[in-house]
Amino acid sequence: MKEIRIFNGAPADIGGRSEAETAVYALLDSLGTAYATACHEAAFTMEQCAAVEQALGVPICKNLFLCTHNKSGIYLLMMPGEKPFKTKYLSSQIGCSRLSFAGEDDMAELLHIRPGAVSPMGLMNDIGRRVQLIIDRDLLALQEFGCHPCVNTATLRLGMKDFLERYLPAVSHEAAIVELPAV
Repeated sequence: MKEIRIFNGAPADIGGRSEAETAVYALLDSLGTAYATACHEAAFTMEQCAAVEQALGVPICKNLFLCTHNKSGIYLLMMPGEKPFKTKYLSSQIGCSRLSFAGEDDMAELLHIRPGAVSPMGLMNDIGRRVQLIIDRDLLALQEFGCHPCVNTATLRLGMKDFLERYLPAVSHEAAIVELPAV
């Protein structure tokens, strides 16, 4: 990453940012949630997020947008960035067979995001409540974590308690907790 600028709250240069991104800042501000924002070049992978993670001083979550083969179940999985994802461990815990990655069209329609910017902040756009949030138990031990504000050119540092107790109720979502193995 060439340059990473960190702001308390929303970035100072809010003009020209996407509607989805600015809506995240507005919602967090309306909830009285403390957060910081790191602005950076586009980061599409966990490896590209390493410098941002270091600058923010918190782990950035891996967020995976998944679905069943017939799309009867659509899931957003939050898990530690360094933990490998194995479908079979998640499928057995949530009682479904064969999970795969949901498509770009579903991301855009349900969460108003694009690949590389998958984030629980997109749940604010899931008006029909079709997406089930799933959180790996290991994340619950974090005081703070990082995630994108619906774009991959910025990363938020949020308190886990604020996320669970303010943000999720405000967007009418609950989290299912799973325990994914580290291997």
